[in-house]
Amino acid sequence: MKISQIPGDEDLLRMMMAGDEDAFATLYRRRQGAIYRFALHMSGSPEVAEDVTQEVFMTLIGDAGRYDPARGSLASYLYGIARNHVLRRHGADRYYVQLLDDQDDEPPTVGAVAREDPFADLARNEVIEAVRRGVLALPTHYREVIVLCDLHEMNYADAAAVLGCALGTVRSRLHRARKVLAEKLRAAADSEPEPASETGAAARCLA
Repeated sequence: MKISQIPGDEDLLRMMMAGDEDAFATLYRRRQGAIYRFALHMSGSPEVAEDVTQEVFMTLIGDAGRYDPARGSLASYLYGIARNHVLRRHGADRYYVQLLDDQDDEPPTVGAVAREDPFADLARNEVIEAVRRGVLALPTHYREVIVLCDLHEMNYADAAAVLGCALGTVRSRLHRARKVLAEKLRAAADSEPEPASETGAAARCLA
């Protein structure tokens, strides 16, 4: 029996450019969530993230021919468009310190909720809150490498394509960004004695 192949991003883009609306819908469903989370992590604002996500795919519809596969994957290209929109909206060094609720992330399954210890869940949320604050407080050139490489698990080559810089630059920025973030988390732990042990654990993980 012949197994049908799932089209890749570039295949879907070619089909979209040929007028296939279903191909665009598939591509949108595949990449929309990651683009939204990237914009959310960068801006701290769900409203900005929603607007940026819409703008990214509107840009793709209107100017799909600008994508050059020799310069990286289509996913990296979409991240790059999102990055440009975020920076254009708020400037290279402006950031939000708004707390993000768990509802902005993937919802847990029913089974996972049933197994959770409410006290452990509270401690985990305090760590997540501290990390999010720390990431949002980073200068943009550090924040974006943390978001891409650590939160979105992007490899160095793809991150370099998104940022338009050398692979070595990504490595050095990420090394420095992790140190700065760990310092911020330790400072937060020192200023808030009650959750200090949990926040300190997060800081050690990023050191």
